[in-house]
Amino acid sequence: MTKRLSVLSFLAFSAFAAFAIFCALPASATSYLDPDDLEAGDLIRGQSYSAVYYYGEDGFRYVFPNFNTYSTWYSDFDDVKWLTDSDLSTIQIGGNVTYKPGVRMIKILSIPKVYAISSGGTLRHVATEAIATELYGANWNKMIDDMPDGFFSNYTTGSAIDIAGSFDVDAEEADAFSINSDKGLTAYTTVTISDNGYSDEEVVIEAGETARFVNAGTSKHTASADDGSWGTGTLTTGQHFTRRFKEAGTYEYHCAYDDDFSGTIEVE
Repeated sequence: MTKRLSVLSFLAFSAFAAFAIFCALPASATSYLDPDDLEAGDLIRGQSYSAVYYYGEDGFRYVFPNFNTYSTWYSDFDDVKWLTDSDLSTIQIGGNVTYKPGVRMIKILSIPKVYAISSGGTLRHVATEAIATELYGANWNKMIDDMPDGFFSNYTTGSAIDIAGSFDVDAEEADAFSINSDKGLTAYTTVTISDNGYSDEEVVIEAGETARFVNAGTSKHTASADDGSWGTGTLTTGQHFTRRFKEAGTYEYHCAYDDDFSGTIEVE
């Protein structure tokens, strides 16, 4: 009879120790990246805080919550690019990066279960030690990281792994060739605001995609929902705001400073 995995079986780094290592980054940089040179997939950080972010295809930055998460995707910090704090603050936060699928397993401190990670941060409970051995080898218990309860909400729960054949470690890792692909991020659609109006009065995007509103004019402008449900806030020259449209529908908006400016986002 196979034994079920228990909390007492696990060997993992403490989350606190991992976070301390993660914070031990260089205290200064010799040059800073121009935000216009940012590319999807860049690793970035600011001047004052050591947190590292992934710059997504959708125009948001995603934070690595601890070193353990980071190390499933990258082996060092050599490719991290520095931004000034003010430039970093212009990039909205999209959420947390989750573990790269297939690389390691995790357990939540208050839940006596071990989970393998599937695509998109999906947790799949590994039902028995025998299955864990088939998936990760004889040293499976050294392939588990403790995770603080606070990070649990970053993940979704999928079906349990009741047989080893229902989870392919190598395939899961290979399919997650980037954080963009793992999260299903797609490029944002740009709506430029000039002093004469919006560049595209009607934009069509898919549900879950993002639109970035950029003020290229010399005056203050906004993109404010006609029904008051959302808005960019005041954008001065050069400022931008990105919004994810999660549900299909018609989203009409206007500029709070110019009554004759109007636009529509059609989300399919």
